[in-house]
Amino acid sequence: MLRCYQVAEFGKPLALSEKPLPQPKGREVLVRVEKCGVCHSDLHIWEGFFDLGGGKRVVAANGGAALPLTLGHEITGTVAATGPDATTVKAGQRKLVFPWIGCGTCPPCRDGNEHLCGGAQKSLGIFIDGGYASHVLVPDESYLLDIGSLDPALAATYACSGLTAYSALRKIGPLKPDHSLLIVGAGGVGLNGVALAKAMTGIAPIVADLDPAKREMALQLGAKEAIDPRADGALKTLLKATDGVMAAIDFAGSNSSFDFAYGALRKAGHLVTVGLLGGTATLPIGLHVMKSVRVSGSYVGSLVELKELLALAQQTALPPLPITAAPLGAAYESLVKLKAGQVVGRIVLEA
Repeated sequence: MLRCYQVAEFGKPLALSEKPLPQPKGREVLVRVEKCGVCHSDLHIWEGFFDLGGGKRVVAANGGAALPLTLGHEITGTVAATGPDATTVKAGQRKLVFPWIGCGTCPPCRDGNEHLCGGAQKSLGIFIDGGYASHVLVPDESYLLDIGSLDPALAATYACSGLTAYSALRKIGPLKPDHSLLIVGAGGVGLNGVALAKAMTGIAPIVADLDPAKREMALQLGAKEAIDPRADGALKTLLKATDGVMAAIDFAGSNSSFDFAYGALRKAGHLVTVGLLGGTATLPIGLHVMKSVRVSGSYVGSLVELKELLALAQQTALPPLPITAAPLGAAYESLVKLKAGQVVGRIVLEA
């Protein structure tokens, strides 16, 4: 039997469900879930909406998330069964699941960016059942990746948290020794960004977060400095110390986090916005032009980028993201803790 914890009603406790194990067809693969991370995107889907700012929301159901839905898209597990046309994976192999599955035919999908699919999306835990379960049915064997000797719990976080951070840092690229990098928001994704920053940009980041515990963790993961953006004169002090940062990544995605990150940029600086807390931003157009700054959006990452991240993690001694293990039955309680801001790093469910 397949056991899973599902959103049966938005904002309500998850419901335990049991159903017969699905039989994989074609190139489908049934994976026995070992680990599944609890992500902030899970929180948005459980609540039933994403805040776009200005009073606008994307309702999860209108986006294609039909209930009941099993959450969870940061999944590692072992192959339990394969469809008759699957040839590259075998029962018993441990794999990381790439969850950002698109229609395969729209322009972004044809460009290799299934995570930006504009068609009938099949992202696990978002549009079809995911990893808060004993098993998950993966639509194609090509979405299963080897993790080598990586810890399965840490590898699970790479499917979203790590991939999101990696893709954002990749948009910035290598920095010069006299440049500064600012990371705003030290949640699960932001801390993965801190862990990856030095290896990808050559620069230890300055981290801004409201929570002292998260600032301390950022320092342990290699941050050059950790500051409270609410402190009196925090932005002015940062600008004086750095002459403005060359690059900033906003992993929070609120009005205040965007304003702080944008305000910290030097001329020709680059801000990458990632977080989905929601809000609106007003830019001074004249100053934006005269400073010649760039603002980019970055949403999770591609299958190619996840493969690159796994290769980097296996070749480089990256600082490990702090992980708290919890049983699968504590999925709802884990969402509640995440909503309350009580999680440093990542909660990873053990099926």
